[in-house]
Amino acid sequence: MLALLLTGATAAAQQSPSLPPVREQQQRQVVVPSGPNEPVPEVRVAAKVTTYLRFNVPIDKASLEVDGRATRFKLVDPGEYTLALEPAAELDPEERLLVRVRYKDGGTPASATLVLVSHPTLVDKEVEVVRRPRTVEALAARLAHVEAELVVLKTQCARSGLPHLAFSGLLDSKDVRAKQFWGKAAVGYKGGLEPGQGTGYRATNWAMVAVRVRNLPGQPAWAPGTARLTSTKGTPVKVLSVHMETPRLQAGESALVAVLVEPPDSTEGHFQLELLDAEGGRLLPITQVAL
Repeated sequence: MLALLLTGATAAAQQSPSLPPVREQQQRQVVVPSGPNEPVPEVRVAAKVTTYLRFNVPIDKASLEVDGRATRFKLVDPGEYTLALEPAAELDPEERLLVRVRYKDGGTPASATLVLVSHPTLVDKEVEVVRRPRTVEALAARLAHVEAELVVLKTQCARSGLPHLAFSGLLDSKDVRAKQFWGKAAVGYKGGLEPGQGTGYRATNWAMVAVRVRNLPGQPAWAPGTARLTSTKGTPVKVLSVHMETPRLQAGESALVAVLVEPPDSTEGHFQLELLDAEGGRLLPITQVAL
């Protein structure tokens, strides 16, 4: 009889589901890497445990990227300063899930990258995510860069104002015409920028295209550096200057871009405007431009 009872108990134990391992919950701090050569910090997660990542500056919730977000997680809840994560099941011992989110303040580094892993005895309950304090040399270099940008912006403002147009002889009152249009990105464009409403101005001695541009959520900051305007037949129009009403477009922001050109010889109704950023990496081709 005793043997039968022992046998039944053993069978019941074998049929019961295995309990998740008991892990020690910890609170700690990780430092966001400042460059590509620095290791990406690991965050230890576990099923049935919510891990809270706390940032000391606001994060852009729309930019959040989590590997396997739709299938591997029971909870992914971003806030202004926090990110709550809970896996739906235990991660494999060798599994590494990437988490990336951009900061809103435009500082350096611009985003935080972390790797979620599993640990047999530990789990991170709360993790403070911080940037590495900048050195005096880094701050001095950043200050010099900002001061150089300020000098360029002041020069652009002086040259692009109405007094400069009067001094240059471009400003006149002869037959000024304005045409409104709604810019469209070229077919197949996937560069993260979106054109909007614009106006084309044409006078005897000058012409200008002003169009609103939006930087989509999750995209890096953008500013126009150069521009090219061509007719529908491919005839180029000489571009004199490119300006934007804000220094840079952060993710989710929009601003007006003004491109001063020489009056085109073409009488065609529409043109194509190409805006290229200062680094030469992101091109926005805008069609249906009226001028």
